[in-house]
Amino acid sequence: MPPLERFAEERLHLVPVTGHPSFRLCARQSRIVASDYLVSFDTNRYSVPFSLIGQTVEVEAPDAHIRIFHRGTLVATHPRLAGHHQFHILPEHGPGALQRNQRRPRPAPFAAGAGHDAFPDVEIRDLALYDALAPHTAQEIPA
Repeated sequence: MPPLERFAEERLHLVPVTGHPSFRLCARQSRIVASDYLVSFDTNRYSVPFSLIGQTVEVEAPDAHIRIFHRGTLVATHPRLAGHHQFHILPEHGPGALQRNQRRPRPAPFAAGAGHDAFPDVEIRDLALYDALAPHTAQEIPA
């Protein structure tokens, strides 16, 4: 049977593709969470829980929302941003003050070659000690 005759028979069973998102939009795409706990997708950036920094997540956008998964578990849902180079950040994804301070690197120790915990001790003194050491106050010093 010629192809045109076969197509006439098959045409009755074909499904229209208009109105369906493309396979590319439905497929999950891998991303690595940046140090600012944001994931890039179509030039926009979306937040995920900060504990996932450095981890691989999967992003899908089958409709007007972005869904982000980590190891098969949904960790974030965002409305899909229409423009480019925009951000959508959910406050609950960011670290609190305590976690932000814990993530900061410790300052380098003063002693060269010292271990990580070798910081000099600072003596705390009563300010009256300095008054006793100074022989004159500012009012007693002649001009």
